[in-house]
This record gives sequence, C-alpha cells and structure tokens, in this order.
Amino acid sequence: MSLSYKRSVRVGELIQQTVSEVIREIKDLNSGLVTIMGVKLTDDLLSCKIHYSIFGSAEDKQKADEVLKRNTGAVRHQLALRLNLRRTPIISFVYDGTNERVTKVFDILKKIEEEK
Repeated sequence: MSLSYKRSVRVGELIQQTVSEVIREIKDLNSGLVTIMGVKLTDDLLSCKIHYSIFGSAEDKQKADEVLKRNTGAVRHQLALRLNLRRTPIISFVYDGTNERVTKVFDILKKIEEEK
C-alpha cells in the first residue's frame, strides 16, 4: 500500500516532533508554555516555517519569541544531527495566534448566550 500524501508532509511531521523535543532542551525558554502547532515545509524540502503557540502573558510571548529567534541556528543544527536528511531545511519560527482567536470567539458566543 502506497502512502497517499507528499514527502514534504511526512518530513514536516518528523520535523515538528523533533523540534518539540529540541525546544524542551533550551534553558532560557519556558518550554512548558510553548507548543509547536505545525510545520509548513516547501516541496523541495529546503525551507520550512515552524508555527508555534505560547500560553501566557504578552511578556511571556515576547520573551519566548526572542529566545526562539535567537536559537534558530541551534535548533537547525540539532535537526541536522537528529534527522537523516540530505539537506537540513532553513527554518523560521512563526507565531500562531489561533488559540487566542478561538478563545475570543467562545467568549463572544458566551456573552451572546448570557444576553438572551
């Protein structure tokens, strides 16, 4: 039985799992608050965006963003060591605010329900 999805999706899932492990090892980062939401990898496997979410205050988000951006090279190096890829993709971290938007929508729906 053949796999029905692209190689970039499979490698992206592997990168997501590996990056989740690597960020737990970053000492400056409160990794309990950071979640890797997904990885968007180009079809040529040379570039990827790692979408992450942070649970905490605005200050926590800013600090985590700075730490992740500062450690991008180290995370890429760990990917190269842990994954058996011909070329390690260039990575960039992108904040994913989906959880915040979902929470706002539920708060609005709750408020509407209370007004009825």
